[in-house]
Amino acid sequence: MADSTHKTVAVIGGGISGLVCAYRLHRLGMQVTLLEESSRAGGLIGSVERDGFLCESGPQSVQGTVALMDLIRELGIEGELCIADPRAPRFVLRHGRLRKVPLSPQALLTSSLLGVGSRWRLFSEAFRTTRPPKQDESVADFVRRKFGHEILEYLVAPFVSGVYAGDPEKLSLRAAFPSIEEWEREHGSVLRGAMKSRPAEKRRERPPSLCSFRRGLETLTNALASKLGPGARTGARASAINRKAANGEEGYEVHLTRDGGQETILAQAVVLATPAYVASRLVAPVSPPLAQTLSGVAYAPVAVVAAGYYTRQAGTPVEGFGVLIPRVEKLRTLGTVWNSSLFPGRAPVGKMLMTSFAGGATDPELPQKPDQEIAAIVEQENARILEIAGAPIASAVWKHPRALPQYNLGHGHVVRAIREGEDALPGLFFAGNYLKGPAVGKCVEQALETAEAVHAYLQDGRQNR
Repeated sequence: MADSTHKTVAVIGGGISGLVCAYRLHRLGMQVTLLEESSRAGGLIGSVERDGFLCESGPQSVQGTVALMDLIRELGIEGELCIADPRAPRFVLRHGRLRKVPLSPQALLTSSLLGVGSRWRLFSEAFRTTRPPKQDESVADFVRRKFGHEILEYLVAPFVSGVYAGDPEKLSLRAAFPSIEEWEREHGSVLRGAMKSRPAEKRRERPPSLCSFRRGLETLTNALASKLGPGARTGARASAINRKAANGEEGYEVHLTRDGGQETILAQAVVLATPAYVASRLVAPVSPPLAQTLSGVAYAPVAVVAAGYYTRQAGTPVEGFGVLIPRVEKLRTLGTVWNSSLFPGRAPVGKMLMTSFAGGATDPELPQKPDQEIAAIVEQENARILEIAGAPIASAVWKHPRALPQYNLGHGHVVRAIREGEDALPGLFFAGNYLKGPAVGKCVEQALETAEAVHAYLQDGRQNR
């Protein structure tokens, strides 16, 4: 067995996937260089202070997972953790009014959010047997087939907008929500499948549903970067990779630009933790077909609008997680998170902070507008929903032209083709939110798996995944 201690690995991309992968490889004793094109590591995760408000320029919180919580403890930042109240109400806008989203099956069956027919279809699903079609099915087609149009419009579609910024008519159920497709295929019912999938053994303590940190989510990415020390190189733009012997062994050359100069790094293994479109450009010299496959991953643009107010400006209590806005409401805001209601320290005393998302796959033109125009649209819609009087006392807009990958119909075939291309290029690995899910917790899990795969490859020379 070969010694992997002194093997060199280049991780390209300093978002959460690249940081976690590089950190784990560093902990496994390998020499790691993380290359990040921008001036800071963290990717879309960014915590910004504006006029006493603590804003997030990307994700507003993270879903707790076992892997993520273990990582937080390992990094020594557990004391900074803020956990949202799992009972915090969530709202959906219906006919211009805030309606609570039922958080339990019992509440769902008695909620006035849905009509009697929709509630009956939900309740009776466990007693009906259906089978999914053999072909890839969209989330919208699945929900209409199983539960009806009302549940699609007022529960599922807003959720899809919130998680993927996606279009349920295009989003693949199999790719985006594989467990749901599997439950129907194996058990004939989503509800029966969900119940039977629960492990019989006693579960370990459940991680929190939603969490952040006292000084924002950047606490996590900063902690990861600091553990890498000089191994994390920002302002370093990788331009291409080529296969070549590295330190006497088969490996890769990574060509990059930093501080106006050209450099080349030799590595036995390379991890591409960039968005798919960047990975496409980088692998083009070694595999044009793989580059073509990667270029086929679609992305949705998103505008993030943070606004701070005096609490007294809102005529409606701003208490809970926030509100999702169905497209049938004919507004351009996808949803708003009520940050200062969820976590402490987001706004000064007597003030409140909310962050809205707009654009996405169903409204891709909006993020192209000037910042002031986007802010005006969102602020006017929030003012109408929450009866807010007057302008915000602080605001900020961030535009992400390619924010989230779209797990659209056929995405499963794209991922399989990427993995096949990866297998044909020993020493080259992929990590990113276009492979197993866009959530931070999913990215952490996949990055850890990738690091273990790199370690195994450098130990025995076989690329097993």
